[in-house]
Amino acid sequence: MIFKCINCGAEYPVSPETYLCPICSKNNDAKHPPLGVLQTVYDYNKLKTTPDLFSYLEAEAFLPLLPVNHKQSFSSLRVGKTPMYEFKLGNKTLFLKDDSQNPTYSYKDRASNLVSAFAKENKITTIATASTGNAGSSLAGICASQGQQAIIFVPASAPKAKLTQIMMYGATLVPVEGTYDDCFELSIAASKQFGWYNRNTAYNPLTIEGKKTASYEIFTDMHKQAPDFIFVPVGDGVIISGIYRGFEDLLKLGIINKIPTIVAVQSAGSSNLVGNLGSNQPQFSASNTIADSIAVDVPRNYYMAKKFLEKYEGKGVIVEDSEILEAASDLSQNYGLFTEPASAAAYAGYQKYAGKFGFPKNSKIVIQLTGSGLKDLDAVKSISKFPRAIKPKLNEVEKFLEERKK
Repeated sequence: MIFKCINCGAEYPVSPETYLCPICSKNNDAKHPPLGVLQTVYDYNKLKTTPDLFSYLEAEAFLPLLPVNHKQSFSSLRVGKTPMYEFKLGNKTLFLKDDSQNPTYSYKDRASNLVSAFAKENKITTIATASTGNAGSSLAGICASQGQQAIIFVPASAPKAKLTQIMMYGATLVPVEGTYDDCFELSIAASKQFGWYNRNTAYNPLTIEGKKTASYEIFTDMHKQAPDFIFVPVGDGVIISGIYRGFEDLLKLGIINKIPTIVAVQSAGSSNLVGNLGSNQPQFSASNTIADSIAVDVPRNYYMAKKFLEKYEGKGVIVEDSEILEAASDLSQNYGLFTEPASAAAYAGYQKYAGKFGFPKNSKIVIQLTGSGLKDLDAVKSISKFPRAIKPKLNEVEKFLEERKK
């Protein structure tokens, strides 16, 4: 396998020292999405000669499609293999892929697990990252299980539940008076200064490779069939690129013959990817949304995500924060799944898309849920008002129930 630049096509060996293409990234600045993001390329022709290919890949934990040599290099925690719940709704079938069931309760464990395993095989003991919370708590938890040290740079305003989680895992928490983008740049500078390995998304090529594993699971969960649609919440554009990468692997191996229609969902307060689809002169604005995990001023994986969406005719949907909260409530009350706002955005996007365009008959639709609602309780305060306390008397219960009916 090799790393290949998505901009100029230059190829590089897979190594811990290689992050971005040195040619294309020379003039990168924090105000624009970085050029020179690298993609991992595999020998698909060689793999195609394997009998019963997908069964072989499953049995080998997909190692032939990952930049890690041994299963034992991964965390002992159960990362991935998350549940996917199926619901028949009229003439379509809805599948909810619940990645809040990962060890640190978010999709980010897929990337952290791969980065940690790669570091372990290369005898690296300290890994740093920038995060609004989920990537940080993920790396902290995975590193704790691997005997590695995690250094996490976060905006000081990040949700306290996520910061508490990071500290409980024993990581070094570095709160920064600034935005996620400030944390991103500072974490890279510090990694270079102190010799740490850096996990940052759209900087470390392995994060996309870790996140693509959900695609293999979706295909497996659907009895070796690809869905018709997948709705994905988008911030930096790394998760959606990972989903595309996984299905592209299957396409190039001849296991599927078509990439699903993948729909990128963003909050109206942070729509810097979807809002620029079809534009050759992108404009970026400061983010302002309750969905902190997808609140991004400059989408770091903008060029790769945009390229995938255009190449495979993906779609984009923008939803309001009010629609995200309604979706979070709907998922909780009708499906028993309590997700954080960034995760509920995918379901809000599905609802909006259904209302505007509808779906062909017998469509199979996957909603990618990415994180637990327990990670950001403040965000749902407005829709989760606590009832008044009552005295321990039966007549008080009757009064209370009557009040609830009004």
